[in-house]
Amino acid sequence: MEAKTMAMSLASNRSLIFPTYPRSSFVPTSRFSRLPLKRACIGVDGFRGSALTRWNPIVSNRRRLVPVRATNSEGSLGLEKVKEYEEWDSWTAKFSGGANIPFLMLQLPQIILNAQNLMAGNNTALSAVPWLGMLTGLLGNLSLLSYFAKKREKEAAIVQTLGVISTHVVLSQLTVAGAMPLPFFVAASAVVTLGIILNALFYFGKLSTTLWRLWEDFITVGGLCVLPQVMWSTFVPLVPNSILPGTTAFVIAVAAVFMARTGKLSEEGVKFVESLSGWTATLMFMWMPVSQMWTNFLSPDNIKGLSPITMLLSMMGNGLMLPRALFIRDLMWFTGSIWATLFYGYGNILCLYLSNCTSKSFFAASTIGLISWIGLALWRDSAAHGHSSPFRSLKELVFGS
Repeated sequence: MEAKTMAMSLASNRSLIFPTYPRSSFVPTSRFSRLPLKRACIGVDGFRGSALTRWNPIVSNRRRLVPVRATNSEGSLGLEKVKEYEEWDSWTAKFSGGANIPFLMLQLPQIILNAQNLMAGNNTALSAVPWLGMLTGLLGNLSLLSYFAKKREKEAAIVQTLGVISTHVVLSQLTVAGAMPLPFFVAASAVVTLGIILNALFYFGKLSTTLWRLWEDFITVGGLCVLPQVMWSTFVPLVPNSILPGTTAFVIAVAAVFMARTGKLSEEGVKFVESLSGWTATLMFMWMPVSQMWTNFLSPDNIKGLSPITMLLSMMGNGLMLPRALFIRDLMWFTGSIWATLFYGYGNILCLYLSNCTSKSFFAASTIGLISWIGLALWRDSAAHGHSSPFRSLKELVFGS
């Protein structure tokens, strides 16, 4: 069936055609032939679209504007820019997926060491691993998994899934050694199993909206409870050991979710509540370097126990996600990634260097590599979006286009 169209003149030699049916059809022209409709960025609502640049086709969830007449120079320039945009889109997705490698290498040594201690009967050694901190990280991974599943960011969702699984393996080893209470592990296992199943069903379109909202409400309340409690516990014994922060946050979180679901909040308020799970998970991970640096400040000798390779892997894993977060203009993702890259990975490498715990060449290589990578990401992103300055990309990230 032929597509119904509506033409609108734009200039002396160009016009735009609105295809209304079918959605997957192409409009062949003398200058443009079969422009592909590919994913460039995805909004929080899950609908796919492309960035609105002057060289790219304008895509919405309902209709697509396709340039149908242009001069030869305009046509070749437009196709060149579309190709550059799509290539960087593909590369950023690959970089995001490649973050699995350093993140897995972060957990594998701990898993292997725990297994060796268990087989040797040295269960006491596993008590050095803080199960409460691991559990907090597990909840953060689950929240971000749901966030990226909703955005259809497959590579980032896989990273979070592997984070959930590897952390759960460590928790199971701690439970076998008696370092983690069994009831907590059983509850965590149930949440992990349910979370992975629900996220998989939602990603493939097999889950009802009602069940997904219930899951989102659960991780929102859980994240809002855990975050202030973890932040408070960091400064114990300088502050009294109390569960008041977590309890207070729980009451506020339940009230906010209830008001959002019963129509007591404005549309902006509902959107704010729905974004809380992702932001609380991000803030949990952002708090990790703060906690580590506070520990380094209180006990400078403990920094010798940090591995420079571990910090480098952390910097690499988070750094690989920066180009994708910037490309799709995801402020939350970019904030968490750049914070962890600079303050957890590179920040601890700097502390190790100042404490003479790592070589000057290692520190210099890490510094040069980090600066070069961030510079490359900004340059390629600005080129892909047709900007003359990388600061334009940062402006769009923070304030929108």
